[in-house]
Amino acid sequence: MSTGSPLGLPDTRPLGPVDALVQLSFLVQGVLSAAGAEHDLSVTQIRLLGVLRDRQVGMLELGRHLGLDKSSMTGLVSRAEKRGLVRRSPSPHDGRAVLVSLTADGSRLADQGTAEIARRVTELTARLGDAELAQLTRHLTTLVRPWPQTP
Repeated sequence: MSTGSPLGLPDTRPLGPVDALVQLSFLVQGVLSAAGAEHDLSVTQIRLLGVLRDRQVGMLELGRHLGLDKSSMTGLVSRAEKRGLVRRSPSPHDGRAVLVSLTADGSRLADQGTAEIARRVTELTARLGDAELAQLTRHLTTLVRPWPQTP
């Protein structure tokens, strides 16, 4: 991956798609880490708050979405619960299932984090014109959406 010339000058060579996407992921992870550090949150905790911003989710579904096994998910939710950011409640449809939702403090923190992350990501894209930004958004949307299912 290209990070600059040995003399510290900017490397202006075009990146291939792999290098460009990997470096972009590093930039975004840096944004998430910096925003989280301001509130003593890990990137995974930020993701948890982000998923729960507008919904109540079962532990199993939440674990699948975050890519965590049951014990990791339990630990993550327990730590967030101790901080007063989330609450657990029994599922009305399945007595064995537990639903997780944000508390008022968790919702407030999620809103603050969303605004801070949006500000920082907007700074990353500030060099793009409106048409370039729209094109980038279309391409990224294509990449993050699942492949169409065939019947």
